[in-house]
Amino acid sequence: MLTRDELVGLYRSLSGRKVLSAYIDAGQTDPAERRAWSTALDGGFADERRRVQADAPDDLTGFDAARARIDGALAGEKAFLHGRAWVGFSTADDLVYAESVAVPMPDLVRWEDGIRVAPYVRALKQARVVVAAMADSRKARVFTYRDGALEEVLDLIADRDFGDLSDSVSSKRAGTFSGSRGETGTDAARRLKDVSAARMQTELLDELEKLTGREGFLVLGGTTEVVTALIREGDRFGNRWIERPSMHLAMSEAEVKDEIEEAASELTRRTQEAFLDEVIDAAKSRGHGCLGVQETMDALREGRVDTLLLTRGFREREGDVADHLVGTAFEQGGWVEELSEAGAERLDAEGEGVGARLRYAT
Repeated sequence: MLTRDELVGLYRSLSGRKVLSAYIDAGQTDPAERRAWSTALDGGFADERRRVQADAPDDLTGFDAARARIDGALAGEKAFLHGRAWVGFSTADDLVYAESVAVPMPDLVRWEDGIRVAPYVRALKQARVVVAAMADSRKARVFTYRDGALEEVLDLIADRDFGDLSDSVSSKRAGTFSGSRGETGTDAARRLKDVSAARMQTELLDELEKLTGREGFLVLGGTTEVVTALIREGDRFGNRWIERPSMHLAMSEAEVKDEIEEAASELTRRTQEAFLDEVIDAAKSRGHGCLGVQETMDALREGRVDTLLLTRGFREREGDVADHLVGTAFEQGGWVEELSEAGAERLDAEGEGVGARLRYAT
């Protein structure tokens, strides 16, 4: 699937060009409905062609050429489509994007200037990387999870080769305390193990910071002592991390995947609700936030939107308006987030389904 930067880049590159956008719901599982997606798509093409013929008949040639490219991309699909949905964007001259995606999408066909971008925003959650780390004092395993695929990317082991520490490091005396500044081999080994573990944890944190980047999620598991030490450095990751006490080093990849998916859902809810709290509070105090369609449009027109928030309900009710808002935010370098569950209900109730964090207040 497209990343956020790739989607923004595609949107900008096709701005002002006629593009056929096709979204297909591919969630059918009943064998009797194995070609239902094709029937729905053909109906969408027919409805859109009639609209184009009525509004801009000169565009029919381009529309038909773009449709042929979309049909060609799907020519090998005989029954169920892969994934939860399929998305394609085509100009009259070029199929610019065609791919199955892992989240549900609406059945939608649209021929217009630029791509129909708003429905794709919800897929960006799947493109977000989730990093999971399980660690104890001697070892750490690190996984990444993106687009439904799990990969083990790092296996760290603390240095345990300390040489011969059978004698005292700095004293030949017996192991009992005698006022000497020396330490026994046992004490030295313990100290060196602690140093090695701390070094491994520092290396692990640096790697986790690289892997999560600006918007990735982090899931931590392992022994209580090590997780506590890692959590002390949690400021690096803002509110994008979560501890899962049930995760441990001996877990299978299937178990890791299940834990990551549950943790990612919890982190998505948590971060969305915290962000929405910030926007609502700022909007009510006339600060760096706004709520409602008109205020958000005004803020976009003035180039003040840092992050646009909208709900699925708003996108489905006001498809053209939602697409305009999302596209304008992308053109200005803003971020876009589609809220779900409790966050979506609150934004629908308090902001007509749309709001924004602003770069500056008026």
